[in-house]
Amino acid sequence: MPKMKTHSGAKKRFAVTRTGKVQARAAAKRHRLTSKSKRMKTEGRSTLILKDMNAKTILDNFFPYQSGKRRRNRARQRPVAVKKEAA
Repeated sequence: MPKMKTHSGAKKRFAVTRTGKVQARAAAKRHRLTSKSKRMKTEGRSTLILKDMNAKTILDNFFPYQSGKRRRNRARQRPVAVKKEAA
C-alpha cells in the first residue's frame, strides 16, 4: 500500500509540536483592522494551541502520521503513583 499524503493546505496552516499538540495562527488579522481593538490585534500576533477536539480532527484527517504521536505522549505523561514513607 502506498504512503498516505499529508494535506498540503494543512501543512501551511498548522504545525504539530513535539508533544503532539496542534499550533495555529490567530484569525481576524487580515483586513478591517481599524475597527478592531488594540488588544485583539496584539493577541492575534502569536500562535495558539488548538483545543483537543479540534486538534484530533486536524490530526486524524490531514496529518496521517502525526496522530499516533499524540497518543504515545499522552501515555508517557500519566502521573506515577507516589509511595508514602512510613513515619
